[in-house]
Amino acid sequence: MQKFTRIIQKNIENKLFKGKIIIIYGARQVGKTTLVKQIIENRKEKSRYLNCELLSVQQGLEVREADRLKNFLGDYELIILDEAQKITEVGAILKIIHDTYPKLQIIATGSSSFDLANKTSEPLTGRAFRFTLYPFSPEEIKENSDLFSVEAKLENFLRFGSYPEVFFSSEEDAKERLNEISSNYLYKDILAIEGIKKSSIIVDLLRLLALQLGNEVSYNELAVNLGVSRQTVQKYINLLEQSFVVFTLRAFSRNLRKEIAKSVKIYFYDLGIRNSLIQNYNPMSLRNDTGALWENFMISERLKRSAYHNIYANYYFWRTYDQKEIDLIEEKDGALRAYEFKWNKEKYLPPKEFLSNYPNSSFQAVNKNNYYSFVSF
Repeated sequence: MQKFTRIIQKNIENKLFKGKIIIIYGARQVGKTTLVKQIIENRKEKSRYLNCELLSVQQGLEVREADRLKNFLGDYELIILDEAQKITEVGAILKIIHDTYPKLQIIATGSSSFDLANKTSEPLTGRAFRFTLYPFSPEEIKENSDLFSVEAKLENFLRFGSYPEVFFSSEEDAKERLNEISSNYLYKDILAIEGIKKSSIIVDLLRLLALQLGNEVSYNELAVNLGVSRQTVQKYINLLEQSFVVFTLRAFSRNLRKEIAKSVKIYFYDLGIRNSLIQNYNPMSLRNDTGALWENFMISERLKRSAYHNIYANYYFWRTYDQKEIDLIEEKDGALRAYEFKWNKEKYLPPKEFLSNYPNSSFQAVNKNNYYSFVSF
């Protein structure tokens, strides 16, 4: 795969040797290993890369003695611990290293924030910078080539997503790679969590979510279809969120009488994964879910943009009981920005109720002709 600079690489490099551990989250196969190897490219002699999925690395790090840990790590300035959640009590181990050898820079990556964050949150309070890496974004494509390349790949984003290996593949190879990722990697961390032994329910749940893309999700309905409890559905969805497979958007409401307040929508971080679950890679002209794909793509890319550029905002959808709706509400700095997403350029008038009830709001329709400024910084 060709060298590809990620947006957060510079952000991470700016935090090196600032007295804190750096933690990078992200789904499996999203490019974390490539990213950290590029970061140490100019520091090879002073850096060491360790794959924590290897038993020898686990055994070397699963000790509570600072001297033994330092002997194993060696005389380096920068240590990469890839898939660090595989280390038993990794948070406590990292705390010992950080407190004893504060000049040693540790970068730890993890494909499950549920696992790694839980293991490091308390021990590393005030001791870590945290980043999340996502599949390629249009902004990254432009930075590594040009806007024409983004436009040329726009439909591919919706059909095959933007996992690094998938993005640079032919259509047939992309399908094969996506099927492999969704079969062999997607659930690996979830299944490793105690109490989840079979992937069938998770796969069936994801397929149901894939088919309901763009619609409100009922936990009760999902539970009935899967033959499990509502609590189990919520637990699995939470694990899927923590493993960067899906994310949840909640309804926006200030308790106006007609507003729906408790509904949720669930979207996929990568549409290639979504399409692999239902085995539909058809072109946009042959699909009946183009609107839902475009909506998902715009929302997920807006969230990436905010994460990569440290933009702090809250995100919701809005709907009333009489079926008036807005795809995305962005709440930032006391103002509300409403967005409606349409694949084709068509006129769309925002619901008067929203603009009249929320005078500090604005509205924009986003289509394939004007989307780039919405997803880039």
